[in-house]
Amino acid sequence: MRADARKNRDHLLAVAGTAIAEQGVEVSLRDIARRADVGLATLLRHFPTREALLDALLRTSFDELTAKAGALETAGSPDDALVSWLRDCVAWTTEYRGAVVLMAAAIEDTGSALHTSCVTLRAAGARLLTRAQAAGTARTDMDGADLFALVAALAWIGDQHSLASRADHLFGIVASAILTGATSSGTAGERRPRTRG
Repeated sequence: MRADARKNRDHLLAVAGTAIAEQGVEVSLRDIARRADVGLATLLRHFPTREALLDALLRTSFDELTAKAGALETAGSPDDALVSWLRDCVAWTTEYRGAVVLMAAAIEDTGSALHTSCVTLRAAGARLLTRAQAAGTARTDMDGADLFALVAALAWIGDQHSLASRADHLFGIVASAILTGATSSGTAGERRPRTRG
């Protein structure tokens, strides 16, 4: 890709990121193009579909969360690693309003531009859960799909204006419910994991 084309693409992604953070994933592509001071055809030349735009925008974050999960697999206690990743995953999904709905749908849709990234991210969280389960610090009646669903539910709470003030408290309840309390650093009920404000 030529330098000027790369610059234009990066500019479109930056504008799209701001627009989606403000208005959600259903923001008009025409509005994104207008904000970027380009024509809709220019936007569509770089990103022919909404999902292609979202995939390009979200892939870096997906990769970072996946990499973090990999690092946490060998660092710290299994339960702390799981809760740390869960906290970061929920915090990220609330940055882009409505993204979690698309992520959940993309898991089931193999034709989605987001499918591979979402499946990889879910698998990374599942490995952290399995590690905590093997250590006896996480309940064994749930799997990676359940964990991903809880991320979606917690992100939805964060998206609701009337519930946003309760998001940290509810995150702590859910995290404590996942953990068994058989930890070296104290019981699950003693920790109060918090999302980033």
